[in-house]
Amino acid sequence: MAATRKPVVEVRRSQRRRRTVSAYRDGERVVVLIPDQFSRAEETEWVDRMLARLAAREERLLRTDAELLARARRLITRYLDDHRDQVLPDSVRWVTNQNGRWGSCTPADRTIRISHRIQEMPEWVIDYVLLHELVHLVVPSHNARFWHLVGRYPRTERARGYLEGISAATGMVLDD
Repeated sequence: MAATRKPVVEVRRSQRRRRTVSAYRDGERVVVLIPDQFSRAEETEWVDRMLARLAAREERLLRTDAELLARARRLITRYLDDHRDQVLPDSVRWVTNQNGRWGSCTPADRTIRISHRIQEMPEWVIDYVLLHELVHLVVPSHNARFWHLVGRYPRTERARGYLEGISAATGMVLDD
């Protein structure tokens, strides 16, 4: 197994920070924000701790297109089995270029794209977004029949509320 390389780390000290430490990726480097009064030993301790947290978070996010397709098949079996012939997509994949939608479906070529932005969301929200897009393979519009099929998912209203909250905070739109 190849050893993982330690990323380039930029530590930014802030006089306004008192106790909180945060970190985020900025391209290939990791930026760690710490209080100005931290000693070098505290800085080293917190950099190591934040690198471990980022690595654990990124490990959780390693969801593949194959896993997404398997999830789609499970949802079809559970909620859309009576439409199995119509609803099986040709491809389902995570994409990074959807900044204004949670997912999209192109019925003409039977492809579904799901925004990488939902990878960190609860499983039941991912299931809702994926099911929403699967139903578009049966009903391209958002008519009453579409919502009836989507409503088979028991957490539809909860997931829509969750996404509406995220939308309000980030400016993304819910496809409806």
